[in-house]
Amino acid sequence: MKIGDIFVEAFRAISANKARSGLTVLGIVIGIASVISLVAVGQGSTNSITSRIESSGANLLTVTPGFNRFAGPVSGGRGSARTLTVADAEAISQLGPELAAVSPELTGRYQVVATAGNTNTQVIGAVPAYTQVHNIQLTEGAFISDVDGQNFSRVAVLGPTVASDLFGDPASGGQDPVGQTIRIKNQKFTVVGVTQSKGGTGFNNPDDVIYVPFPTAQRFLAGQTTYLSSIAVEAATQKIMTQAQTDITDLLLQQHKISDPTQADFSVINQADLAQTASSTARTLTLLLAAVAGISLVVGGIGIMNMMLTTVTERTREIGLRKAIGAKRRDISLQFLVEAVLLTFTSGVIGIILGWVTAVSLARFAGMTTQVTATAVVLAFGVSALIGIVFGFYPARRAAGLNPIEALRFE
Repeated sequence: MKIGDIFVEAFRAISANKARSGLTVLGIVIGIASVISLVAVGQGSTNSITSRIESSGANLLTVTPGFNRFAGPVSGGRGSARTLTVADAEAISQLGPELAAVSPELTGRYQVVATAGNTNTQVIGAVPAYTQVHNIQLTEGAFISDVDGQNFSRVAVLGPTVASDLFGDPASGGQDPVGQTIRIKNQKFTVVGVTQSKGGTGFNNPDDVIYVPFPTAQRFLAGQTTYLSSIAVEAATQKIMTQAQTDITDLLLQQHKISDPTQADFSVINQADLAQTASSTARTLTLLLAAVAGISLVVGGIGIMNMMLTTVTERTREIGLRKAIGAKRRDISLQFLVEAVLLTFTSGVIGIILGWVTAVSLARFAGMTTQVTATAVVLAFGVSALIGIVFGFYPARRAAGLNPIEALRFE
């Protein structure tokens, strides 16, 4: 029997019961679409997390207070403990050319009031090196200068989210923030710049922040404190980040007179390690989502096997007649196997299209980051074909093994 004839017969057999075939196809379609869309969400989340971490600065090391790397949080909690000082930042800046820039930071949340609105947001006491360390760009105005710090100037640079909350969108009739006055902790500040959007949500949204001169934050907002919320350090190159991390750790242990590293009251976080850990976690979640969605493929495969077994029973006399006129076991087996593969092939095509449309819709209407990769498409399509072969093999073999005489007698 020719291959072309087998495909024609398979198509006719599938078309003979459209409702049953359609329901069988639906199971595989849902499975394939689920795998494509969920993997797209997982891959998009991985890329989004990685890009956000990398956008925070190149070759970044972050020193945070109050955290024992081995024993867990110490009194006060991570970032809120008072164990880092300005002297620590100054000592780190003297380490040498392996460090490109050092940025001491003082952070707090305050109610901010303007003439057109108010918001509760994060205020960061920063130095000019902050823009280099954290890769900050401005859309208008200027960032904080050394003179601003020396003079304890009450000037502020707004993130785009804060600027919109306080003054509205200039494109929609809102005020231009630069030159306006805002109040932070009942202190008047003049807006001198607006940063470029980096994108993000949540508590640490880089767009929902206000920058003021570090000395100004110390004097007017934090009550003359000498403690820091964190110290951001930019290593000169990617290759020396690990060495720089070790050098900073050793220096601070000496500064804090701590001989046992397990008792360290600070933590030095390597951005590269953080990105790797976050990506690994996101990939694991993606695989978990794909595995859960893959269960529906197995269920769909069982549905195909059930349909094919029913088809074999319904066409027992036809099989007997074919064998009686000379059809070989191979021809009968191949015919039913092709029917199963044709069903899953069609399901795979429809499922891929539906999965892609779902991923695009999630990105456009739900604001989620998605990415449909060629690997996911090929894998989903390959799995659908494999399901057709695996779950179609037994019904095909059963059909081929029927005794022609008994088959012709079947009622």
